[in-house]
Amino acid sequence: MSTTQAPLPNILKWANDKTGEFKRQVSTFRDAIVDEPGAKFPPEAGRYHLYVSLACPWAHRTLVVRALKGLEDIISVDVVHWHLQANSWPFKDGYKDSLNGAEYIKDIYLKAQPDYAGRFTVPVLWDKKTQTIVNNESSDIIRMMQAFDKLVPETAGLNFYPEKLRGEIDAVNEWIYDTINNGVYKSGFATTQAAYDNHVYPLFKSLDRVEEILSKSDYLVGNTLTEADIRLWTTIIRFDPVYHGHFKCNIKSIEKDYPNILKHARRIYQLPGVAETVDMHHIKHHYYASHLQINPTGIVPAGTGPNLAEPMV
Repeated sequence: MSTTQAPLPNILKWANDKTGEFKRQVSTFRDAIVDEPGAKFPPEAGRYHLYVSLACPWAHRTLVVRALKGLEDIISVDVVHWHLQANSWPFKDGYKDSLNGAEYIKDIYLKAQPDYAGRFTVPVLWDKKTQTIVNNESSDIIRMMQAFDKLVPETAGLNFYPEKLRGEIDAVNEWIYDTINNGVYKSGFATTQAAYDNHVYPLFKSLDRVEEILSKSDYLVGNTLTEADIRLWTTIIRFDPVYHGHFKCNIKSIEKDYPNILKHARRIYQLPGVAETVDMHHIKHHYYASHLQINPTGIVPAGTGPNLAEPMV
């Protein structure tokens, strides 16, 4: 492993030069694990491996569903270091690639596809058998975890994308992704005032909308825990400690202004296995120390946001 620290990535180059708007890359590996005869990627214990960052909200979704579905012994995991660098997420300081001995997530992508030219993102779902990437889209990965139900029958009843609710879940996911999950990034990575204004106000309008929904129901759809809640939750727990200050999303805070969203965040955090997926050190140090274009001093603030372990009133 090299001991020379690579330069930090220019995060703000992801914004359009003319408009200052942040543009997110579309995931390119979109195969699926399917429990069907002759499937290219069938569900098998020990065959698949997740590469994740504990800082990344998109990767975090996969860890939450993995925990809730009891797949810890079925799907193995490697965690990258929190310090995002120019060569992508590194394995260093005790964070190792146990399968391929890679120095960076970039190496995993290039092993699967030598001519790959996109961004090197997490999560990555790797197939040990065929030595390739199955999928690098978190929304796909959390759904395909349902395919392992026969291997873990005790959690087979937990379906976070039930057929009868799919239309509603898809509709909620659409506006929450655009204005909240990605809205914090579009606000924080904006390089013009107009681009920032275009997204910070819709972000809080949508948070107000979520607060209203959760004032009448414990969960977003059908008063049952679905992927819509999990997809929202990984953004919400990062909101006060990171997005409120670092991404300038400071019109309101979760702890002080959104009591029902806070209760929802605590409800999910306190589900079995979920708290263990949260690493606030990784979360805070990644954003504040990796995005030096936004936070040039690299100083990491002390606050960690609301206490999610606090009993719900």
